Amino acid sequence: MARPKLFEPLEIGGLSLSNRIVIAPMCQYSAVDGEMTDWHLMHLGNLAQSGAGVLTIEATAVLPEGRISYADVGLWDDRTEAAMARVVESLRRHSPMPIAIQLGHAGRKASTDKPWLGKGQIAPDADNGWQTEAPSAVPFAAGENPPLALDRAGMDRIRDAFAEAARRAARIGIDAVQIHGAHGYLLHQFLSPLSNRRDDAYGGSLENRMRFPLEVFDAVRAAFPADRPVTVRVSGTDWVDGGWDAEQTVAFARELERRGAAAIHVSSGGLDPRQAIPVAPGYQVPLARAVKQAVSIPVVAVGLITGFEQAEQIVASGDADLVALARTVLYDPRWPWHAAAHLGASVHAADQYLRCQPHQYRHLFAAD
Repeated sequence: MARPKLFEPLEIGGLSLSNRIVIAPMCQYSAVDGEMTDWHLMHLGNLAQSGAGVLTIEATAVLPEGRISYADVGLWDDRTEAAMARVVESLRRHSPMPIAIQLGHAGRKASTDKPWLGKGQIAPDADNGWQTEAPSAVPFAAGENPPLALDRAGMDRIRDAFAEAARRAARIGIDAVQIHGAHGYLLHQFLSPLSNRRDDAYGGSLENRMRFPLEVFDAVRAAFPADRPVTVRVSGTDWVDGGWDAEQTVAFARELERRGAAAIHVSSGGLDPRQAIPVAPGYQVPLARAVKQAVSIPVVAVGLITGFEQAEQIVASGDADLVALARTVLYDPRWPWHAAAHLGASVHAADQYLRCQPHQYRHLFAAD
């Protein structure tokens, strides 16, 4: 029997993956002053035993004011680096799975509460709140405190913070960096004409709106070791008329590829409360397909991918090269095991788990 496409190996910018399953970055809102805690050790340790091709650490702020919430993970100083290094070192002792990290800045969507506490914006003068920044002084939602429009010095500070976080990630042994340019956060805010109202060289035309995100990419690519990949997550559309769309995403992806991006991860939405998202299984796959048809680097599809045959079809058809799982793998951390069993493939399992292999799937656990 031919090996399922989902379980064929793939190389991304020099990084070898054993299969096409990506564990997407998922915020845990469980850090203390930007530092990872025992929750992250437990959470990521569990996912590192899932059999996926790569594990992505949650959206990690490059500056304190770039956190989505006060409980977000950061990587901006020696203290936050040491906390993350402790977790990464533990993962390395017990799992061969490649580890990536998503670096980001929340822009105007920063200074919020934890989701289970309401997730609303926290005012700058309230406990756990701060003044947000963005391309333009346009709030995410009516009634929110407007962000400050970034000047050149502020943009330089953020660009340099992305680069410094990439250096720290390299120092603690992270295998790949993903730049967060999606879901309405800062770099997406520069890209979309709905949030970017600037009248300088960073606003107006598509070329201008792409300028700062590309400057950030170039800085990260220069700071991270050349033999390790830098990828970008994008929102393929704002799902709002007059906003960022698939055509602009393709143009952005082509420019990222030209500058050395190793892969593009295609999500959508998050920029505007008016978004009308046609939520259904695989609803974002057409966005990934559009990018896949325009670039030669690997493309990742994500969004309500829950079925084994569904995931296999996405990569086998060429709509994308990989699939990313988020809430699906929170619900079932052994989803890659179960997919491999269903499709007749093999996955890595720790020695401590080998005896749990069901007798009807005698070849499920691959020999190292």
